[in-house]
Amino acid sequence: MKTFKSWNALVKKRNALSDGGNCGFKMKQLPFMGVICTVMLFIVYRTTNYQYHETEMETKLHPFETVKDYRLPSGKLKSLPHGIMQAHSDLELRPLWSRSSSRSKVNDTTNKNLLAMPVGIKQKENVDDVVQKFLEAKFSIILFHYDGNVDGWWDLDWGDKAIHIVAHNQTKWWFAKRFLHPDIVSIYDYIFLWDEDLGVEHFDPRRYLEIVKSEGLEISQPALDPNSTEIHHRITIRARMKKFHRRVYDLRGKTKCSNASEGPPCTGFVEGMAPVFSRSAWYCAWHLIQNDLVHGWGVDMKLGYCARGDRSKNVGVIDSEYIVHKGIQSLGGSGHPTTRATIKGHGTSGFDLRTEIRRQSTGELKAFKERWNKAVEEDKNWVDPFLRYQRRRKQKRQTQLSFKLMS
Repeated sequence: MKTFKSWNALVKKRNALSDGGNCGFKMKQLPFMGVICTVMLFIVYRTTNYQYHETEMETKLHPFETVKDYRLPSGKLKSLPHGIMQAHSDLELRPLWSRSSSRSKVNDTTNKNLLAMPVGIKQKENVDDVVQKFLEAKFSIILFHYDGNVDGWWDLDWGDKAIHIVAHNQTKWWFAKRFLHPDIVSIYDYIFLWDEDLGVEHFDPRRYLEIVKSEGLEISQPALDPNSTEIHHRITIRARMKKFHRRVYDLRGKTKCSNASEGPPCTGFVEGMAPVFSRSAWYCAWHLIQNDLVHGWGVDMKLGYCARGDRSKNVGVIDSEYIVHKGIQSLGGSGHPTTRATIKGHGTSGFDLRTEIRRQSTGELKAFKERWNKAVEEDKNWVDPFLRYQRRRKQKRQTQLSFKLMS
């Protein structure tokens, strides 16, 4: 009996020791699990806090992201009743009179998109091809006549359906700054600000806008046919197997574009010959255009700041609807791609107009860069959003790496 009791006591003692060992092991695990939980909570807190501050910064940096309804300047116009004031206008032609059946529709605007082009009579045939395509897609048309010749356009079927503005030897950007104010074009969903020397045989405005809307592109352009006369940036060249693209990969030449590239001209870039803006993007772009720098050089490199967010996502080139750039130097030139225009004075040798224009453009590019740098330096409240996006992507990669290490 004694032997049985002693054996029983030995078994109980062994079980007690075993339970104590498990408890000790669990006690050792607790500090480690506490560290893991603390690290995870810290990561979640930092991520949430960062996202909150990013949202606050977005609101400050993009105060005009929804610009469909501008505030009326009621404080400055106290002499008028609020309900009679209209802060907007448009570029729609209105009849001098209307039949009683159509009077109720006088304020109905069917055209929701706008094509604006600088034109010269020497490019009449090509402009005709472009305008007809856009009229079929229910666009409003405004033509900027830089050669002073308007009468030569009235024989076209659509001549009296377009708005014609004349200013001799002025550029597209000069016209746009003065006649496409955001308050005037706010009824249009998209503004096409195109050059006149573009072939549109493979381009359809409706299909183009379907892609732009489905992909959420605020700023875009149709891709250029590889056989175009002038191509300045590889990102604008058509990719035959794609519907659209947002970036280009090219390790050749001075500017190398890789997966790490986060800015123009590798991503977030369109060229100045055929840009397309959403309403909100144009509100920003109009303010970016300098009133006196009429050639617009350098503006295309900064358009991504008007893309309402990440330019690498909201700016793109449409490949399936592409154009041909014919490279015809009309303004200050002969109207033919291979012919130079010269001016000769009494007792002086002639000088090449295109050379003088390029010299002026180069000087304006330098001035634009200096203005940008000065503005950034002086505006202490402005934060470069793309440095912020870079930090955000870096933090996202670090967070993903942390979770991988913990798993």
